[in-house]
Amino acid sequence: MIKKMIMMGFLCLVSTSIYAQRKPLVNLQSKEDTEVSPIVKEKVDEYAKKIDAIIQEEKKNMEAELLTLQAKNLDKAEFDKQKSVIADHFSEKIDQRIEELGFDLDTVIQKQVRYSLLNSDVTSNEELKEKLLKKFRPTKDLSGYISYGIMTLTNSKADNALDKNLKYAGNFEFGLKFNYQFSRTSPLGLITGIGFSWRTLSIDNNMYFAKDANSNVYLANYEKGLDKSKLRTGYIIVPLGLQYNFSKLKNAGMDVQYRDYQKGFKIGANVYGGVKMSTNNIIKGDGISDRERSNYEVSPFIYGGQFTVSYNDFSLFVKKDFGNFFKSGNFEDSKALVFGASLWW
Repeated sequence: MIKKMIMMGFLCLVSTSIYAQRKPLVNLQSKEDTEVSPIVKEKVDEYAKKIDAIIQEEKKNMEAELLTLQAKNLDKAEFDKQKSVIADHFSEKIDQRIEELGFDLDTVIQKQVRYSLLNSDVTSNEELKEKLLKKFRPTKDLSGYISYGIMTLTNSKADNALDKNLKYAGNFEFGLKFNYQFSRTSPLGLITGIGFSWRTLSIDNNMYFAKDANSNVYLANYEKGLDKSKLRTGYIIVPLGLQYNFSKLKNAGMDVQYRDYQKGFKIGANVYGGVKMSTNNIIKGDGISDRERSNYEVSPFIYGGQFTVSYNDFSLFVKKDFGNFFKSGNFEDSKALVFGASLWW
C-alpha cells in the first residue's frame, strides 16, 4: 500500500513536470501547465484525512495500553518486549483498517493520466474519445524556417566568362512554411508558404558587372584591383509541394491513432516560383566603393524544383532553377543549382 502511495505521488509530480515543459504545437488546443487533476486531488486528500484519523485513533488506544503496561513495573527487558508486541499489534490493525477503506489506486492513477494528457477530467469513454480526437487532429502548422545553400550556375557552353570568373555564389533564405497533413494518420501532407531569398554572385580576378550603352550586361576588368565584387538579387519565393513522413502510427487509446507528422524522417518535393525585389551591384577596391541598385538584366521571375530530406527540424536540400539566371542575351543558359541545409523546413 505504501509503495502504491509513493508511486501515485511520483506519477503526479512527473506528469506535471513533463507536460509543463512540452513544446505546444499549433495544431493542438492551447493549454495551461498541467497540474494534478481536481478529482484526483480531492480523492487523495479525502483518503489522506481518513488515514490520519485512523492513525490518531489507534495511536491513542496504543498509548493507553502502554500506560497500563508501565503501571505493572516490569523490568526493562520485559517492558521493551511487551512494548514491541503492542506496537506490532497496532501496526497490523492500522494496515487492516486502511485496507478496508477500499481505495482504488489504479482508477485514481488512470484519472491522473487522462488529466495530464487532456488537461481536463473526463467522466465517460465517449467524452474521453472526443477529447482525444480533438487533441490529435491532423497537423496544420505555420512555422518559420531559415536556410543557406552553395549555388553554382550550370552552363553547357565551354567558353563562359561568368563561370571562369565566378569566385563564389550563395543563396540565403528565410520565411514561413505551412504544413497541412491530409488526415490524422496520413504520412502525406501539403507544403507551401512564403520566403525571401537573396542570391549572391561573387566575382574574382578584378572583374565586375558592367553595362554597355544598350544596357547589355558583361564582365569588365578593374585595373587597380578589387577587394569585393558582388551582384546580389532578392526574390519573394512561394513553394508548393508534398511531404512524406516515415514515422510510425501511435495509439492514443480509445481506438484513436495518429502520426507525429512533425517528427522523424521525412522527404519532400516541391516546385517554387519567385518575383524579383531588387538587384545590387557591390564594388569595393582601390579607389572605388560603390553600391548601385539597378537593373542588371537578372531574370525578374524564377521557377524551379526542390527535393528535401529532413530529420526532425534539420533538412538537406537541392534546388534547381528551370529558367536562366539572366535575361536572354546575357550570360545565356546560366541556370542556378543550389545545395544547402535548413532549419525548421
